[in-house]
Amino acid sequence: MAHEHKLEIFRGLLKFKSNIQKIWGVLIFLTIVTAIEVGLGIVKPEFLIKTSFLGMKLLNWIFIILTLVKAYYIAWDFMHLRDEKSSLRRAIVWTPIFLVSYLVFILLFEATYIYEVFKDGFFAWNF
Repeated sequence: MAHEHKLEIFRGLLKFKSNIQKIWGVLIFLTIVTAIEVGLGIVKPEFLIKTSFLGMKLLNWIFIILTLVKAYYIAWDFMHLRDEKSSLRRAIVWTPIFLVSYLVFILLFEATYIYEVFKDGFFAWNF
Protein backbone atom coordinates (compact mmCIF):
# COMPACT_ATOMS: atom_id res chain seq x y z
CA MET A 1 0.00 0.00 0.00
CA ALA A 2 1.17 3.50 -0.75
CA HIS A 3 -0.67 4.98 2.21
CA GLU A 4 1.31 5.98 5.25
CA HIS A 5 -1.61 5.54 7.63
CA LYS A 6 -4.59 3.23 7.55
CA LEU A 7 -7.93 4.14 9.03
CA GLU A 8 -9.27 1.49 11.37
CA ILE A 9 -12.45 1.38 13.41
CA PHE A 10 -11.87 -0.07 16.86
CA ARG A 11 -14.76 -0.23 19.37
CA GLY A 12 -16.48 2.68 17.76
CA LEU A 13 -13.41 4.94 17.86
CA LEU A 14 -11.55 6.10 14.78
CA LYS A 15 -7.88 5.40 15.06
CA PHE A 16 -4.92 5.74 12.73
CA LYS A 17 -2.39 2.94 12.78
CA SER A 18 0.79 3.32 10.77
CA ASN A 19 2.21 0.56 8.65
CA ILE A 20 5.32 0.47 10.83
CA GLN A 21 3.18 -0.29 13.90
CA LYS A 22 1.41 -3.07 12.01
CA ILE A 23 4.70 -4.62 10.89
CA TRP A 24 6.05 -4.57 14.46
CA GLY A 25 2.79 -6.09 15.72
CA VAL A 26 3.04 -8.93 13.19
CA LEU A 27 6.69 -9.51 14.06
CA ILE A 28 5.98 -9.60 17.80
CA PHE A 29 2.99 -11.95 17.45
CA LEU A 30 4.78 -14.42 15.17
CA THR A 31 7.90 -14.27 17.35
CA ILE A 32 5.90 -15.08 20.49
CA VAL A 33 4.09 -18.02 18.89
CA THR A 34 7.34 -19.37 17.40
CA ALA A 35 9.14 -18.95 20.73
CA ILE A 36 6.38 -20.95 22.44
CA GLU A 37 6.76 -23.71 19.84
CA VAL A 38 10.55 -23.79 20.13
CA GLY A 39 10.40 -23.66 23.94
CA LEU A 40 7.96 -26.56 24.08
CA GLY A 41 10.12 -28.48 21.60
CA ILE A 42 13.22 -28.01 23.74
CA VAL A 43 11.67 -28.52 27.18
CA LYS A 44 9.13 -31.21 26.20
CA PRO A 45 7.06 -31.17 29.40
CA GLU A 46 6.50 -34.70 30.63
CA PHE A 47 2.75 -34.30 31.17
CA LEU A 48 2.32 -33.20 27.53
CA ILE A 49 4.32 -36.17 26.24
CA LYS A 50 2.58 -38.79 28.38
CA THR A 51 -0.93 -37.42 27.83
CA SER A 52 -2.59 -38.77 24.71
CA PHE A 53 -5.60 -37.31 22.93
CA LEU A 54 -7.18 -39.00 19.89
CA GLY A 55 -4.20 -41.28 19.42
CA MET A 56 -1.52 -38.60 19.46
CA LYS A 57 0.53 -36.92 22.17
CA LEU A 58 -0.86 -33.67 23.48
CA LEU A 59 2.40 -31.89 22.63
CA ASN A 60 1.94 -32.77 18.96
CA TRP A 61 -1.61 -31.38 19.04
CA ILE A 62 -0.27 -28.13 20.48
CA PHE A 63 2.28 -27.90 17.66
CA ILE A 64 -0.40 -28.49 15.02
CA ILE A 65 -2.74 -25.91 16.54
CA LEU A 66 -0.02 -23.26 16.90
CA THR A 67 1.08 -23.86 13.31
CA LEU A 68 -2.50 -23.38 12.09
CA VAL A 69 -2.77 -20.18 14.16
CA LYS A 70 0.39 -18.81 12.54
CA ALA A 71 -0.82 -19.79 9.06
CA TYR A 72 -4.18 -18.09 9.68
CA TYR A 73 -2.53 -14.93 10.97
CA ILE A 74 -0.11 -14.77 8.04
CA ALA A 75 -3.01 -15.12 5.60
CA TRP A 76 -5.03 -12.57 7.57
CA ASP A 77 -2.28 -9.96 7.58
CA PHE A 78 -0.06 -10.50 4.53
CA MET A 79 -2.85 -11.45 2.15
CA HIS A 80 -4.92 -8.50 3.47
CA LEU A 81 -7.89 -10.71 4.28
CA ARG A 82 -9.03 -8.40 7.07
CA ASP A 83 -10.19 -5.94 4.40
CA GLU A 84 -12.22 -8.50 2.45
CA LYS A 85 -15.81 -9.63 2.89
CA SER A 86 -16.38 -12.29 5.51
CA SER A 87 -17.56 -14.90 3.00
CA LEU A 88 -14.32 -14.65 1.01
CA ARG A 89 -12.26 -14.80 4.23
CA ARG A 90 -14.09 -17.95 5.30
CA ALA A 91 -13.65 -19.58 1.90
CA ILE A 92 -9.92 -18.89 1.86
CA VAL A 93 -9.13 -19.67 5.48
CA TRP A 94 -11.54 -22.41 6.58
CA THR A 95 -11.01 -24.62 3.53
CA PRO A 96 -7.31 -25.31 4.23
CA ILE A 97 -7.96 -25.62 7.96
CA PHE A 98 -10.64 -28.24 7.26
CA LEU A 99 -8.39 -30.08 4.80
CA VAL A 100 -5.39 -30.09 7.16
CA SER A 101 -7.61 -31.36 9.99
CA TYR A 102 -8.97 -34.08 7.72
CA LEU A 103 -5.43 -35.04 6.64
CA VAL A 104 -4.31 -35.30 10.28
CA PHE A 105 -7.36 -37.45 11.07
CA ILE A 106 -6.65 -39.84 8.17
CA LEU A 107 -2.93 -40.06 8.93
CA LEU A 108 -3.59 -40.87 12.57
CA PHE A 109 -6.02 -43.67 11.81
CA GLU A 110 -3.87 -45.14 9.05
CA ALA A 111 -0.74 -44.98 11.21
CA THR A 112 -2.57 -46.69 14.07
CA TYR A 113 -3.75 -49.45 11.74
CA ILE A 114 -0.27 -50.02 10.31
CA TYR A 115 1.22 -50.06 13.81
CA GLU A 116 -1.31 -52.67 14.95
CA VAL A 117 -0.67 -54.84 11.86
CA PHE A 118 3.09 -54.86 12.45
CA LYS A 119 2.70 -55.31 16.20
CA ASP A 120 0.11 -58.09 16.22
CA GLY A 121 0.31 -59.39 12.66
CA PHE A 122 2.34 -62.12 11.10
CA PHE A 123 5.39 -59.94 10.63
CA ALA A 124 7.83 -59.46 13.49
CA TRP A 125 9.14 -55.97 13.91
CA ASN A 126 11.10 -54.70 16.86
CA PHE A 127 9.99 -51.24 17.92
